[in-house]
Amino acid sequence: MAFSSDPLEELVVPTGTEAQEHDLVSAGDILVGGRSTVEFGVRGRNVLAGEGATFGGAIEAEGDCRLDMWCDVADNVLVGEDAYLGEKVHIGGQLKVAGDLDIGDDVDIEDGFEANGWIVIRNPMPTFVFLFMYLKHLLLIGEEDAAQQFIDELVDEEAEATVEPLVVPPNATVSDDAWRVSTPARIGDDCRLHGNVRAQRIAVGTDGNIFGSLRARGDITIDDGTRIHGDVTTREGSVTLGPDVRVLGDVSCRNLDIGPGAEVDGSIRASGEITMGTTERDIE
Repeated sequence: MAFSSDPLEELVVPTGTEAQEHDLVSAGDILVGGRSTVEFGVRGRNVLAGEGATFGGAIEAEGDCRLDMWCDVADNVLVGEDAYLGEKVHIGGQLKVAGDLDIGDDVDIEDGFEANGWIVIRNPMPTFVFLFMYLKHLLLIGEEDAAQQFIDELVDEEAEATVEPLVVPPNATVSDDAWRVSTPARIGDDCRLHGNVRAQRIAVGTDGNIFGSLRARGDITIDDGTRIHGDVTTREGSVTLGPDVRVLGDVSCRNLDIGPGAEVDGSIRASGEITMGTTERDIE
């Protein structure tokens, strides 16, 4: 994972992510920005959430779990290694930690907690404040290699070099009904998601299934073999459908590029140019 000035600048759904009945499941880390609402439970390697993030189900982290102040989790939190809970975190179920527990003031755990390691009661520094302050310090003193190593260790890159984190930007909403962000959205290959995706622009990988519509202000790109169970709409951008893509609803855009074998079950509305294979025609 290359260092970025803002790791929360887009919605990232990595390859193989699946929205199951109650949980959003990813093979890698899960990063949730401050004041975001995830109406699922989440299951991943390390789970990090910014200030005021809300989860509608349980959290299961194989590694560490760090929840900043004012986070709210509706169900249990199960942690395979260490846990860090900021001030006034609320957990609606039980907290179980296999390693150490670092806990802030006024934390409310309705069904109690268990920790096999050390328990320290204090106010841990907010997760993303800590990460950015430390990275900024390393970069200011010219330690770019150390900054990259810190990022690699944070996402456990040696253990899962090919798995990028699932990233939910700040102030986002993720639910069965809609994935709403004010940033670009990038969805990997072989993903199975429920809900309408709303973003600045959207890129979807190959062989996925999205049970909802896509809507963006900018461009929308859908790669080979993916099926969209809804409409594809952009206000100002173009839509590109890769080979064998199927859209079960309507497509509305400025320019449209339809790859070989791609199908649109509904109507097509394009104010500009439609390209089908090697054939182009202007729409008045």
